[in-house]
Amino acid sequence: MNRRIDETVAVRAYELWEQAGKPQGRDEEFWHLAEQQLLNEDKSSPLRTPDTL
Repeated sequence: MNRRIDETVAVRAYELWEQAGKPQGRDEEFWHLAEQQLLNEDKSSPLRTPDTL
């Protein structure tokens, strides 16, 4: 993954973690959830191109 995507996922994962009450030991869970959310958002974007994300 490139750095910009990693930073975007990290920000989303942090937001999700905060919303969940900052539970410990679930960093990978929130990272994967953030990735999935961003991919789903990208797929629904009208500006999406086949090689985006």
